Amino acid sequence: MISGADDIQLGFDLQGSGPLLVFTHGWVNDRTVWNPLIQNLSHDHTVASWDLRGHGESDTPPPGSYSREHALSDLRAVLDTAGRPAVLIGHSLGGYLSLAHTLNCPEDVAGLVLVATGPGFRNAEAREEWNNAVRASAEKLDQGPGVEEISMHVDSEVIDHLTDISASTLVLLGERDKRFTAASSLFSRDLNVHESIIIPDQGHMVHLKAPEQCADAIRSFVASLS
Repeated sequence: MISGADDIQLGFDLQGSGPLLVFTHGWVNDRTVWNPLIQNLSHDHTVASWDLRGHGESDTPPPGSYSREHALSDLRAVLDTAGRPAVLIGHSLGGYLSLAHTLNCPEDVAGLVLVATGPGFRNAEAREEWNNAVRASAEKLDQGPGVEEISMHVDSEVIDHLTDISASTLVLLGERDKRFTAASSLFSRDLNVHESIIIPDQGHMVHLKAPEQCADAIRSFVASLS
């Protein structure tokens, strides 16, 4: 465990040796979703993984404690412990947070790996449609009150500033994850994409269902950064 923003205790693991990789999971998952990838990559990389607040072994503070800035402050605390610069690897919400951190602190980031990630929404109606879907899903989940706020979008800050990000980027997407196909095309246009890889016959949890293919792609990408 490490201390995040507001002294929130965060589930955290650090293992291996070599180039530093920091893994951030998506909403309603926890850091164990990365275990198959970490088992592979920790042989020749230093690997850090952590639980978002309200997830896994991390504390669950009251509603109002789950803004983007709360999550980014926690990510900064993770990097304070793990080290800098790091290759930030994020799935879904974790990829979005990795993009946001790169905008704020580009010197922290040796590279980006975006797994089934979207950059948010410019259109306010699209944001509200997303937020309503999150609220509806949250009603069916066993989460603490307010935790769903961490997955909601309140502005277009990240998508509006993608072209400001210069970090070399690997994009990983499952072939059946149609919801994020448009985002992958946007990244190819606006980011410094080293490679976009579509994993056949996989959906949104491509990193869990096809860990060997994802690990091979990440290992090759990290090697290209040196």
